Amino acid sequence: QVQLVESGGGLVQPGGSLRLSCAASGSIENFLTMGWYRQAPGKQRELVATITSSGRTNYADSNKGRFTISRDNAKNTVYLRMNSLNLEDTAVYYCAAGFTLATMTYWGQGTQVTVSS
Repeated sequence: QVQLVESGGGLVQPGGSLRLSCAASGSIENFLTMGWYRQAPGKQRELVATITSSGRTNYADSNKGRFTISRDNAKNTVYLRMNSLNLEDTAVYYCAAGFTLATMTYWGQGTQVTVSS
């Protein structure tokens, strides 16, 4: 069993930036895919970005050019750098880990990101 703990969320103004962190209780090298997902009020959970063990990244179209996912295997941590935040980015952001490209097995509890002026 792996625990994923997100941090770094908070309140930010439109146009601002945040960096989310996801610390795993075990080695993230055991997982093929690490990812960030988000769920806004009244909406379904959606993909934000994923990164594979080889470093290949994938982003939702709405995030391309603004968000950057990265991983530090030595620290068992995955990051999500978010720039040029807008109101539509307000959501609970979840970290996830999976053994395949398509299915995430472990999920964190989430961290709230609120973009507001």
